[in-house]
Amino acid sequence: MTTVSMTVNGRSVSGDVEDRTLLVSFLRETLGMTGTHVGCDTTQCGACVVHMDGRAVKSCTVLVGQADGAEITTIEGLSRDRSHPVQQAMVAEQAIQCGYCTPGIVMAASALLAKNPAPSAAEIKAAIPNLCRCGVYPRLGCSIQRAGRVTRRAETISAAPAPGISAGDAAQEVPAISAPEPRE
Repeated sequence: MTTVSMTVNGRSVSGDVEDRTLLVSFLRETLGMTGTHVGCDTTQCGACVVHMDGRAVKSCTVLVGQADGAEITTIEGLSRDRSHPVQQAMVAEQAIQCGYCTPGIVMAASALLAKNPAPSAAEIKAAIPNLCRCGVYPRLGCSIQRAGRVTRRAETISAAPAPGISAGDAAQEVPAISAPEPRE
């Protein structure tokens, strides 16, 4: 057992964990941060990307003990109302399909833009290790460049939903749509 202490999404957390516990498991299972996804268990897909001390890391490759003392930001802590420029640009550019890879991509892209708000297509490709089974890559590159323009205040996004969506609203059950009555 190892005692760890860290800051997750601005909140101090500490506890005893098994030495072999991965950061992704700690975030999901212990802290309930389920926006950080486990996709491949082989460090290839990037669905588990979080920020550790401002750097994008694949949380499935980090033992919790290695994060002791670190500041961790998950998708839940990046923007509670989905107003981060990367989130807004991905919606505006329709760069989201099934959404499974989206949190990891948003976290990798936001770390890139924090360092370089005007990345080239090649820099985006190098910085975003994520796999997307839906194949949104062309739109993804456009959305990251657009988010960079928003970050630099060279553009605003009006096509994306306005900020202010609460987590409770997002989790509400969508009413079922009944099938049309059969014709006779």
